[in-house]
Amino acid sequence: MMVLEQGIVWGPDVVMMPEPYVEREGYNISHPGYTLVRGGRTMTAIRRDTHLEFLEVDKGGDGDVQVFDIRYPSGRKMRLVNVYDQLRQQGGVRSQGRLAQTARWSEIMEQEKILLGGDWNAHSDRWDPQCPPKRDVTFLENLIDEYDLIDVTDGEETHSNTRNGETSGSLIDFFVTKASMTDRLETSPDLATTSDHAIVCAQLRWDEGEGAKVSRKITGWDIDGLKSKEEEDNYKKAQKEWNDKSSKRPVLDEKSSGDELQREAEWIQQNFVNHLNRCCKKVKVCARSKWWWTAEIAENRKFLGSIKRARKSGEASQQQVRRQLSNLRRMIRQSKTEMWRKFLTLAKRDQVWQALRYTKPGG
Repeated sequence: MMVLEQGIVWGPDVVMMPEPYVEREGYNISHPGYTLVRGGRTMTAIRRDTHLEFLEVDKGGDGDVQVFDIRYPSGRKMRLVNVYDQLRQQGGVRSQGRLAQTARWSEIMEQEKILLGGDWNAHSDRWDPQCPPKRDVTFLENLIDEYDLIDVTDGEETHSNTRNGETSGSLIDFFVTKASMTDRLETSPDLATTSDHAIVCAQLRWDEGEGAKVSRKITGWDIDGLKSKEEEDNYKKAQKEWNDKSSKRPVLDEKSSGDELQREAEWIQQNFVNHLNRCCKKVKVCARSKWWWTAEIAENRKFLGSIKRARKSGEASQQQVRRQLSNLRRMIRQSKTEMWRKFLTLAKRDQVWQALRYTKPGG
């Protein structure tokens, strides 16, 4: 399936597929890179080389809801829910009742760190600014209100539909989560697919949470600063010192042994780190060290935090939180786009091949 091939390139640990391709009798869909966990009208693909631990939990829904408890190597836990909310079909005719809504939602929502996503088949102006006539929204709107959830969207359509020669779009595929998770979540519906549904990509950044502690550990060096015009003399001096030191080392070739290669690698690592420590300014690399991170984004993120705190005390509404969250995401997306354009404009020679790495989520 194309979505799994794209997953191998982009690198997600999980691919959730509501309403997956129906396997014909005698055929069994599999993928070398993913373990497929089948529900009724949902399927969840878990990357075979993932570092996360997954435990499927039965919470009802007759296969239209899949629930996974996830454990990170650090011990952090969260819950992931894959949902397909639509009427069943019998003989080509949709019957009454949506089985996803029969799941034990009170049990599902017990987790504080929870992410729910899928095809909700619900049309509301609460998450879709271009909403067609409002319909099938009662369950999802009640779920959002009862458990204080926020829909994580950018207002862009994720589904296209053609009837009587006319094509229309709607936003029915998206994630919802609790307020404490929203500022850790980045989503993008801009990924191409041959389906009539967009692929919605989501990435959690635990180190960017509200109030998260930023490590003070020195993790890098300001190489660009050393190469600046103001530091030109120091840069030339650093180059000469390293050339003088490394020129005395033996030259390895195809006849060199594994032990010789190991010793040389250890020497380079130890001595080059010491060299950088002497010549370069040390820097602390954190989540906000991204080139697209700006003072304006930082200020708006701080403002979002203040609105969330005001909402907890009843001084702000969920709509205000959602509006500011949407503004922040739009600002981040614009900044990333501008950085991408600058990179492509200034890239020289082999640098253009770095583009593949930056096309992965969170690049």
